[in-house]
Amino acid sequence: MSAGNVGIEANDIREVVKQKYGQAALRVTSGGSSCCGATVGNGCDPITANLYDASQAGEIPEEALLASLGCGNPTALANLNSDETVLDLGSGGGIDVLLSAKRVGPTGKAYGLDMTDEMLALANQNKRRAGIENAEFLKGEIENIPLPDNSVDVIISNCVINLSADKDRVLREAFRVLKPGGRFAVSDVVTRGAMLPEIRQSVMAWVGCIAGALGENDYRDKLAASGFEKIEIEPTRIYRSEDAREFLTGQGIDVDAIAPQVDGKFLSAFIRAVKPEAKKSCCGPTCCG
Repeated sequence: MSAGNVGIEANDIREVVKQKYGQAALRVTSGGSSCCGATVGNGCDPITANLYDASQAGEIPEEALLASLGCGNPTALANLNSDETVLDLGSGGGIDVLLSAKRVGPTGKAYGLDMTDEMLALANQNKRRAGIENAEFLKGEIENIPLPDNSVDVIISNCVINLSADKDRVLREAFRVLKPGGRFAVSDVVTRGAMLPEIRQSVMAWVGCIAGALGENDYRDKLAASGFEKIEIEPTRIYRSEDAREFLTGQGIDVDAIAPQVDGKFLSAFIRAVKPEAKKSCCGPTCCG
C-alpha cells in the first residue's frame, strides 16, 4: 500500500503534524526541548537523537538545536557551495537553514519553508540571535512551494517529506523550483520490505516519521517520475527492534508484538537526485552534427 494513500485524510495528517510541531516549538520557547540531541532511553526516539556534532551546535542558537525533529543532517552531507540558493522543506526551528546560510556565504541565500506559525516564530528568533542576514523563512506547505520556477540550486529537507500525504506533488514542486542541474539532497526515513498495516493506519505514527515513510524503491520511482536523474539512496541509520520500542511506545500499538517484526525495516537515509541540465537549442546543422 502506498504511503500516499493509506485511508487517512490528508487534511487530518496536516493538522496533526501542525499541532505536534507547534507544541514542540512552544516547549522550546518555554525552556524545554523537543528532544534533539538527547540519548535514547530518556524519552526521545532514536531517529532524532545525536544528529549534530559539537562544532555545528556551536554555530547556531541552542534553541535551533533543541527544536530539531529531524532524522539526519543534510547540511553535513549536501555539497553546498558559496553563492548558492538553498531551500529547506519543513524548516522547523531553522537549524538547517542557519547552517546552510553560513555554508553558502553572504552572497548566497537560504530559504526555510514551514507551515507552522510557532516554528516560524522560533526560526526567526533564532535567525536574529545568530545574526544571520542571508536566511529567510517562508510560510507555506511543501506541496505548494511559494518560489518561482528554476530559482533554487539545492533543496534540503530533514525528515519532513515522509510526513506529506501527497509526496508526488512535493517532488514535482521540488523539481519545478530547482534550476537545471540543481540538486535534491534530503534526509528522510525509508522502509525495506512490507510494513504492518497497524503502523500505516496510525495518524500519530505519521507524525513520528514512521507510517508515512516510502519504501526505497518507491522513493526512487517517484523521483524518476518527477523528472529527476542520478538518484541515490544512502542509509545513515538502520533501526533495530530495540529502537522500535522507543519510537512506537505511546502510539497505541502493541509494541511487544510489533517490535521484532520491524527489525531492520526502517532506516534514515540521505537521498540525492539531480534535475537534468537544460538541453541546448540547436543553432544550425553544424552544431547539431
